[in-house]
Amino acid sequence: MTTYVPPEKQAPAKSFGEKVKGHPYAAAGIAAGVAAAVAGAAFGAAKLRGTHDDENSSQGA
Repeated sequence: MTTYVPPEKQAPAKSFGEKVKGHPYAAAGIAAGVAAAVAGAAFGAAKLRGTHDDENSSQGA
């Protein structure tokens, strides 16, 4: 259970940049995860959009 702290006694809110500077490894891990998810989605979308005859086209079938 949390207790109420009046606004005048609360610490000032940190900006996004200050939060990232405090946790650089966590920020890098999150960025890598997002990049992997975007790359995976792009790869999957490319596979779905591509033709299914790619394997046979070089063989003349």
